[in-house]
Amino acid sequence: MADKVRKTALSILNRLNNKKAILDRELEIALEKHNTFSKRDRSFLYQLVYGVIRWQKRLDWIIAGFSKTSMDKIDPQILNILRLGTYQILYLDKTPVSAAVNTSVELSKSISRPWVVKYVNGVLRQITRRHTDMNFPDKSQDPVLALAITYAFPEWLIQRWIDRFGIHKTELLCDRINTIPPISIRTNTLKTTQDSLVASLDGLVENLRISTYAPDGICFDLPKISISEIPAFQKGWFQVQDEAAQLVTVLLNPKPGETILDACAGLGGKTGHIAQLMHNTGRLYALDNSSQKLSRLTLEMKRLGISIVTPYPHDLYTPLNARELCLFDRILLDAPCSGLGVLRRNPDTKWNVQQEDLQRSQNRQIIFLNHLAPWVKPSGILNYTVCSIEPEETDDVVSLFLKHHRHFSIEGSFLKPNNEIGKMTYKNGYLRTYPDFRDMDGFFSVNFIRSE
Repeated sequence: MADKVRKTALSILNRLNNKKAILDRELEIALEKHNTFSKRDRSFLYQLVYGVIRWQKRLDWIIAGFSKTSMDKIDPQILNILRLGTYQILYLDKTPVSAAVNTSVELSKSISRPWVVKYVNGVLRQITRRHTDMNFPDKSQDPVLALAITYAFPEWLIQRWIDRFGIHKTELLCDRINTIPPISIRTNTLKTTQDSLVASLDGLVENLRISTYAPDGICFDLPKISISEIPAFQKGWFQVQDEAAQLVTVLLNPKPGETILDACAGLGGKTGHIAQLMHNTGRLYALDNSSQKLSRLTLEMKRLGISIVTPYPHDLYTPLNARELCLFDRILLDAPCSGLGVLRRNPDTKWNVQQEDLQRSQNRQIIFLNHLAPWVKPSGILNYTVCSIEPEETDDVVSLFLKHHRHFSIEGSFLKPNNEIGKMTYKNGYLRTYPDFRDMDGFFSVNFIRSE
C-alpha cells in the first residue's frame, strides 16, 4: 500500500503544477478516491505531499547538484519523482533509503523511457551517498540566497523580510513556518463547554491543551482518527480554526441581537464564531461569491446548531443591492489576500504567489472596503482582516481606506494593554500575529468605526 500512497502523492504534486489547483482540495479528492487508505497511509500521504512542497527549493538545490541535466530541462513529472525520492532520503528516517530510491525508479518506469529511468536511479543514488558533501550558499556572502535555500523560500520573499525584519527575525520566521503547526479548534459554546470538549477529546489526540489567548480555543496534535470521525465534531461541539483567526472575531466583538454581515464568509469558520458570540440571536448574513461554498456553509451551520445565518450570494466587485439589505451594526471583511501569513498550513502558497500579486490583492481589498463602507450604521464597526503580514495588504490598505473615508477612524478601545489581545498589538490599534511569535498564523486585523 505504501507504493500506492507514493503514486498518489506524485499524482497530487503533478496536478499542483497547475497553479489553479488547490492543495487541500486535491488531497480531499485523492482521499475520496482512495477511501481504503488506513490512517497510517493517510498520514504518509500528507507527510510526502506537504514535505515535498514545504522543502521544494532546498530539494531542488540538492537535485541540481547531482544532475547533469539542467533543472529547467527536466520533465516536471520526473522532477516531482526526484523531489519525492530526495525528500524521503533526507527527511524520513523510518523509510529505508533503498525503498525511497527503488520506488522512485518504479514510478519513473510508468511514465518515461529507459534512459530517463536510469537517470532517476543515478541521481538518487548519488544523493544517497554524497548529500552530506553538498555545498550550500554562505550566509555571510549572500544572506538572501542562503536563507532561501536553507529554509526553502522564494528569494523575493526572503529579501523583503530581511529588509523589514532583519536576518535574525527572518530566520526565526522561516523556521517556525516550516514547523508543522498544531491542530487548533474553537469550542462551540452554543452546544458545550470548553471543559466538556477537552474531556471528550482525552485519549483521542495527543498534547491536548487549552489555547493561550483565544477564550474558547483548544490545541492538540496527532488525532487517532480523522477530525470528521471524532464524536464531538459530529455533535457540532467545535470547529477547526487557528487561534489567530479566533481572535479576529473576538476583536469584532459581535453582540446578541445585532445585525451583522460576514462579507467573505467562505466555508463559515468565522460565521460560526460570530453567531456563537451573538448567542444565536439577531441576524447574520453570510456573503460569498461561491454558491457552492455557501451550500457547504449552510450544512456547517446546521451541524453547529446555528439558525440565524442567511446565505447571501454576491460578488463584492459590484456594490451591494439596496433592495435586499439593511445597514449593519458590524461588518467583517476577511478579505481575499496573498495568504502569506498562513504558510505553515498552506506551503504551496509560497511558490504560487509572486511579489506583483500583492498590489493586485490590495486593489481588490480597497474595492471591497469601498463597497461595504456605506452599509455600516453610524457608530457601527467595519472590521478589515487578512491572513497576511505584508505592508501592501495591511498598513497600506488602512491608510488608503481612511484617506478616502473621513467618516471612519480606527477603533482601538477594545485593544487595551491589560487584555491578551491588547498585548499582541503594535501602535495604531492593529491586531498582528506572527508564526514566530506566540505560535499562531500571521494575521492582521483592525476595526474601523463610523462616526456618522
